[in-house]
Amino acid sequence: MESHDAKEPPQKRRSKAPNPTSSYVFRPLLQDIAIAPEESTSEVHITCVELWEGNLYIGTSAAEILHYVAIPPNPHDTTSNPSYIFASRLQPTFARSASNSPPLGVQQILVLRKVAKACILCNGTLTFYSLPEMSPAFENTALSGCSWIGGANLNTPDEHDEEGETVMICKKSRIRIVRIGDTPQKIRDIEYPGCLAIARRDNFACVADAQAYALLDVDNQQKIPLFPISSLDGNTTGGQIEDISSRLETSRPPSGVGDSRGHGRSTSLGTFVTSLGRQSPQSRSQERSGRNTPESGLRAASPLRPPDRPRSGSATGSTDRRPSVSDKQLPPPPDRKPSQQNLHSPAAPNSTKLTPHICSPTANEFLLTTGTSPDEPGVGIFVNLDGDVVRGTLAFDRYPTSLIVDGSDRDSALASIGSQQSREGYILTTTFQHGEDGGREVLEIQRWDVDSENGPERLDIPFSFRESSSDEDQIVPGHSKLRTVLSQYSEPFPDVGERLRIARLRLDMARSAHDVIDESEQRRRDDEQAFSRRLGTQFSRNVLWSGSSIWWLVKNPLVLRLDRALDIVIKGEFNHDHPETNRGEILRMVTSIQDYEAHTETEFLSLKYIRQKSGLALFADALERESSYSITSTESRIAENLLVENGLDPRVLLSVVPLLSQEVVEGPKGIWIHAGLIWIVELYSRERLDQRATERDQQLFHHNDRVNTIKRYLVAWRQRKGFGSIADEIEVFQSVDAALLHLLLYQDNQHLQKSGIPSAARAELYSLVDNGVDCFERSVALLERYRRLYVLSRLYQNRKMAGKVLDTWRRIIEGAEDVGNELRDGENEVRKYLAKIRDVSLIREYGSWLARRNAKLGVQVFTDDNSRVKFVPEEVVQMLKEQAPDAVKVYLEHLVFGRKKTQYADRLLAYYLDSVLHVLETSKEARLTLGQSYESYRALQPPKPTYRQFIIDNAVPDSWWQDRLRLLELLGGSHGADFSYDLGIMLSRIEPFEQDLVPESIILDGRQGRHQQALRLLTHGLGDYHTAVNYCLMSGASIFHPISGSLTPSASSTMEDQATLFGYLLTEFLQIEDVSNRLERTSELLERFGSWYDVTQVLKMIPGSWSVELISGFLVGAFRRLVHDKHEAMIVKALSGAENLQVAAAFGEKCRVAGAQVEEIQ
Repeated sequence: MESHDAKEPPQKRRSKAPNPTSSYVFRPLLQDIAIAPEESTSEVHITCVELWEGNLYIGTSAAEILHYVAIPPNPHDTTSNPSYIFASRLQPTFARSASNSPPLGVQQILVLRKVAKACILCNGTLTFYSLPEMSPAFENTALSGCSWIGGANLNTPDEHDEEGETVMICKKSRIRIVRIGDTPQKIRDIEYPGCLAIARRDNFACVADAQAYALLDVDNQQKIPLFPISSLDGNTTGGQIEDISSRLETSRPPSGVGDSRGHGRSTSLGTFVTSLGRQSPQSRSQERSGRNTPESGLRAASPLRPPDRPRSGSATGSTDRRPSVSDKQLPPPPDRKPSQQNLHSPAAPNSTKLTPHICSPTANEFLLTTGTSPDEPGVGIFVNLDGDVVRGTLAFDRYPTSLIVDGSDRDSALASIGSQQSREGYILTTTFQHGEDGGREVLEIQRWDVDSENGPERLDIPFSFRESSSDEDQIVPGHSKLRTVLSQYSEPFPDVGERLRIARLRLDMARSAHDVIDESEQRRRDDEQAFSRRLGTQFSRNVLWSGSSIWWLVKNPLVLRLDRALDIVIKGEFNHDHPETNRGEILRMVTSIQDYEAHTETEFLSLKYIRQKSGLALFADALERESSYSITSTESRIAENLLVENGLDPRVLLSVVPLLSQEVVEGPKGIWIHAGLIWIVELYSRERLDQRATERDQQLFHHNDRVNTIKRYLVAWRQRKGFGSIADEIEVFQSVDAALLHLLLYQDNQHLQKSGIPSAARAELYSLVDNGVDCFERSVALLERYRRLYVLSRLYQNRKMAGKVLDTWRRIIEGAEDVGNELRDGENEVRKYLAKIRDVSLIREYGSWLARRNAKLGVQVFTDDNSRVKFVPEEVVQMLKEQAPDAVKVYLEHLVFGRKKTQYADRLLAYYLDSVLHVLETSKEARLTLGQSYESYRALQPPKPTYRQFIIDNAVPDSWWQDRLRLLELLGGSHGADFSYDLGIMLSRIEPFEQDLVPESIILDGRQGRHQQALRLLTHGLGDYHTAVNYCLMSGASIFHPISGSLTPSASSTMEDQATLFGYLLTEFLQIEDVSNRLERTSELLERFGSWYDVTQVLKMIPGSWSVELISGFLVGAFRRLVHDKHEAMIVKALSGAENLQVAAAFGEKCRVAGAQVEEIQ
């Protein structure tokens, strides 16, 4: 047989490594306790434990109490725990049992903290001791035949009771309520034999004997049975109200006699519990969902409660503290007896007695357990203070050997003394699981306040036996138990602070090892370390004992649980270098904490950290995925929200994004994030730097969904500008703006290369630069790199850098490459922009430059009425002469023709005349063109347009031709009498070319008063008869005026002057060489303008060979005028006579009215 030394130690055989994602962890309270007396040869185990003010009391099956005293830890070491030294070993007094049943040892240790007393129940005998030294109290008073002690009110402590604390002592035949102070004092007895467990809320107590549970009204001493502990036991009926008063009150019937509504609960509860015993484990686990609560079956068979009594519980299991119900009574009993069949149905022959478990998770509810046998599944049922089943049920793999509740308001008395309890509600149970190796004890953990999708957690209970002489350690079911003690334990979790503290992220991993830490960074490091030590402390009052050791059961901090679970799904359990992330598991985890409400600083930071890490993992994993992997929009949105709403520095994300990592600006302070995030950033950064990085970079930006995800994320961050809560705001938004600009440029350029048309990203690009970016210098470099000059000019416009804007546009206009080709009609854009700025030097520089390229647009810069800068014309003329000579004429034309500034017409005439004469001097072709225009016009048959209209309609596409038209307009006096020019200079310059410049000669003759010569040239030189007539009408003041102008005679012109000119014209018409043309023109002239001619004079001039018919029109008109004049004279004479009579009559009337007036002559 193998020796004990050669065997595998029990702890190694029986214990597994703790699950880092479990809700609870074990922390040793006291290990390897010498629980057995030296002389003992039988197995001894721990039966109960209590801890109070540094005193640890351990009860054993050997009927002993071991007293240990805590030694406080080093105050300077926050991670150390108190140690315990042995103080004493006590053998409580107990009565020897006459039966053959094995002794139970110390069953309970009840500490009454207010009176510093302890109630010890050992082998059915209750004794009292003073604390902390455990000396006998009350003169060694002992009470035998007890089965249980406790029943303190969980709703309110006995602070108001100055005489002591109230407890309930369970004896064989009754429950005795005792107040323990200086002496024990009996209050009352309640007839309830064989009670094994009690939980009390105000006047209501949930109790259990060996068979069933019941609800007691302590003050009114009424009982309502609930349901059996074992569903195989059919001897218990629920819902029947019984009077259990110790006094017989025959004088009055029980309260509520005649109400038949209490009986139905008996049948329903019995049926419900019985059905539980026949259900499979799968069906029991389904009941936990709450969709099929026992109340639905209960109400189908039981009548409603009295309408005047409000419901004290709710199906939703509210944990709000319930008002005091000390005066409330149980429902009245029914008016008829239950059937004898129900009251005395035989028990099942193989019924196994189960230990009842009662706890109260809230102020309004009790949790009770039921089952069939210890090896079969059990069920937890919630009952409110009315005895109604509420919530859903809890399913246990095996019937629990012990059970406690952690979290919520389970014990108001303990909460009132400063117990820091978790707000999450957990049920902790110990069960024995049989297996191939003989079995194991398991800690089962599940939530009672919410539905859990994953079912209960199970942890193997660790064992730590002392060395013994036995060949093999035997594990006895039921020796591992749970208890909630009075004193609170605090357990620091340094890993929490290590994950949540803020640390600097160094993006250049090659340099980070050699960087020197400056004083400010070291100071911040020290501050973060000090801060992190305050985080992660967990408090617990739950203990578990097994074998010879006791452990604290401490809530595993939320951040450690979730962080380890994330590490597993991000990295894989074994593959640490190339992660294959389980995205679905991350999303499920994020959803599970979506509605989690943080109540402490640690919880707030933990949730923020987990959400940041989840979002970063989802985001970075999406970049690593192959092109064939499809990521839904929902996943992308969740990742974006996690990163934005939880404030992860966007530079962290950009550092793992190909192409955009170069846009991260660390700044002098660097990037500081939760230390737990650094490894994942470094992981994905290493992945990005491997040999496949280039391929992935190219693939990433070919997927619009991933690019759009990054884009939305960056846009969301830009909307947070100005938020005071953002650390390192300058560097953050410089990085965000640069990355967004880079991304949009890349996306738009790629689209242009593929399709040649602008993409949707272009509008976003414009919006970005138009609204301004914080990374100005980097933006300029990027735009120059991508050759997007027009976008660069918009960026300059946003910064009000007019010089840069104009310089960029000039580069584009002069031929520099602009990939987008977005500047349309660039010269006109320059003109418009110059009108908006106030910088005179820029307007001069770029206005002149524009005038050299496009004289018309350039001149508009200086003539725009909407321009913010006004220039003096003389200054503009001088500047244009120096820098853009060709634009001077255009500017003068604007002044003369547009602004009607005639003082500049003389200069303009000189420019026009220079242009025309230069062409005539140097170009025979131009002179020939002019001669042909005269011949062509003379050859036209009337009616024909004026010569001006003719040369406009048949204009030559040369600038000198247009200059001549403007020259004629100015010479002809179309700008009024205020316009004048030096006639002598004009004559001297035109005279050598008077055969070529006939219209100009006509105008100058008219200006000199040589009207007959002017009319001769008009009639015989040009053949422009219409203009000749106009010349006469205008008295030679203006000819060759614009088509839109009206004939406005000179102010000094008279009828006699016009008649003289018409006389000259008639003379010239009579000399026209073409006879038919002569007759036609003369006849038309006399007929239309006969009023300007004297009949006698005309008849003298007309040749005698002409027939009267040729001038009949003129003669008829003349006679008509004569007759008209005669008739008009007669009418005027008659009207004058009538007017004279009227005046005479008026005078006579006035004389009559005035009467005679006599004046005396002195």
